[in-house]
Amino acid sequence: MIRVAIAEDDRLYRASLEMLFSVTDGYELVDSFADAATLCERAGELARTGADCPWDVIIMDMQMPRMSGIEGTRGVKAAFPEVRVLVLTVFEEPPAILQAICAGADGYLLKRSAVTSILAHVDAVMAGGAPLTPGVAATVLEVVRRSPTSRPEDTLDLTPREREVLQALVDGLSYKQVAAELGIGIETVRSHIRRLYRKLRVHSVAEAVSKALRHGLVA
Repeated sequence: MIRVAIAEDDRLYRASLEMLFSVTDGYELVDSFADAATLCERAGELARTGADCPWDVIIMDMQMPRMSGIEGTRGVKAAFPEVRVLVLTVFEEPPAILQAICAGADGYLLKRSAVTSILAHVDAVMAGGAPLTPGVAATVLEVVRRSPTSRPEDTLDLTPREREVLQALVDGLSYKQVAAELGIGIETVRSHIRRLYRKLRVHSVAEAVSKALRHGLVA
């Protein structure tokens, strides 16, 4: 069962998401918030009491009153680094996309996408993928590839297998697909990715992909 929270200020759109996760098998709607600030306040309260995170994934709007989705992503990740955040927005501007990824977003989707397609993206996030709509993915890759590349730290020292795993993540494969592609177990994939996170100093697949492209670590 995937436990879902929603942070969305548009009442009608929020209601459609609530209905989607309430009636679909395999999902549990745990919380729904009209703004990111309330979500972060709740996350902070839970973290201070030592409670476990009650959500597996958060559907986060980008533009909300009191606090933006970018700030909300940063705040909730500070309280519960393990929670996945899927950002939904009407904006496709490169700065907003990159800001969301750098804040820790695990996926970035445009609201014009079919509501039901969100389920597939939530599943991908929970499987370790970093879902982006085709338009958003193209924008991110174009911006990153146009950015000046910088030499990675000499101490990075990625192994050949770690580079293969990183390349697979850049290609958009989920953990299970990486395992099948490389002929290794899913737990081995997770071990490689944990080491990649440590070496790259990142906290999500999206951040790892962005850094890999910026530093020319993959083709």
